[in-house]
Amino acid sequence: MGKERMDTASEGTSSNPKSVAGLRSPGTPLRVGQIAVPVMDLDRAIGFYRDVLGLRFLFRAPPGLAFFDCGGVRLMLGRHEDEESRAAIIYYVVPDLPAAHLALSARGVAFLDAPHLIARLPDHELWMAFCRDSEGNLLGLMSEVPLPPEPAGNG
Repeated sequence: MGKERMDTASEGTSSNPKSVAGLRSPGTPLRVGQIAVPVMDLDRAIGFYRDVLGLRFLFRAPPGLAFFDCGGVRLMLGRHEDEESRAAIIYYVVPDLPAAHLALSARGVAFLDAPHLIARLPDHELWMAFCRDSEGNLLGLMSEVPLPPEPAGNG
């Protein structure tokens, strides 16, 4: 099958002519997976998001990033270095990043880069590609690709 049904509340309400019989197009995000928030002082921001807002701290990563969980959506705090990096970035989860990249490119989306590996984690690989919306805002598409289970040891 491979195609997912959109929830029935939204069927028939889409103005997207490419959506057929409620099937999700390869370029349609499943959910928001991550939001990047630019910060000037990472340690101060970690204290605010962890101690004041009470978000669950996940981990720090170079160069100058910190990750939190907010109801299943990752919040990524990162030091901004230029004027463009002062805007928040929303990362949309897609089930198949190469298919989404192809479908959206066919619809006129100009990507800044091809899908590429961001991180190899113990149970999955994180892939991303970036584009801009109609207003010039940077958007990320992301896909978490499960790794096959490790083969049993020889001993």
